[in-house]
Amino acid sequence: MKLYLKIWRQSDTSSKGKMIDYEIDEVSEHMSFLEMLDLLNESLIQKKERVIEFDHDCREGICGQCGVMIDGRAHGPLKNTTTCQLHMRSFKDGDTIYIEPFRAKAFPVLRDLKIDRSAFDAIIESGGFIGVSTGQAPEANTIPISYETAEASFDAAACIGCGACVATCKNASAALFTGAKITHLALLPQGQVEASKRVLTMVNQMDAEGFGNCSDTRACEIECPQGISILSIAKMNAEYTKALIFKK
Repeated sequence: MKLYLKIWRQSDTSSKGKMIDYEIDEVSEHMSFLEMLDLLNESLIQKKERVIEFDHDCREGICGQCGVMIDGRAHGPLKNTTTCQLHMRSFKDGDTIYIEPFRAKAFPVLRDLKIDRSAFDAIIESGGFIGVSTGQAPEANTIPISYETAEASFDAAACIGCGACVATCKNASAALFTGAKITHLALLPQGQVEASKRVLTMVNQMDAEGFGNCSDTRACEIECPQGISILSIAKMNAEYTKALIFKK
């Protein structure tokens, strides 16, 4: 395939970026989207031009490092698919593809398509953990958890922290990400001891990082590659209200 690419180029956070046009030939439909960018970078290296920088790690759809806006959609046209798992068979010969970084005040662009997701790290550090005694793991059967509860917790824990929810939200809200992390632990007995403190600190940190408020448009749920439900946001709001009521 031959493709026409319009890619955001920005040298650093303080610089003004712009869209640059590229043409690329010999793109196989079996390539992933990132492999296509690799092919483009190989041609730029041969021309002694600066390569296009983008985030990636496992390239297996589980680490959350990749993520760009493709034709205005986070991770591209397919549902429940990360950028690295998107293949070029989703496009046609001669297509023009617009490629930009995730946009949000809390996700400053570092260079080209690379963004700083450390705001997510700050939210996790504020309360995304449980305090337990170290030592040998307890026997699992001593902490009975229903199948339905375990599955709901696991569904929330599936969040990979890619940031697509923030990038696609008109308010740049991190409610789905934060809600998923809070829900994961709030459903389990191990998370009950610190539940009130956790939800208060994580929500406050989310606000401090500059994320917007949720207005329930559900765009985050639609674009989430892991299909995290907005019920996680409802659970977070319920836990937050409960924590405020019983706060000492």
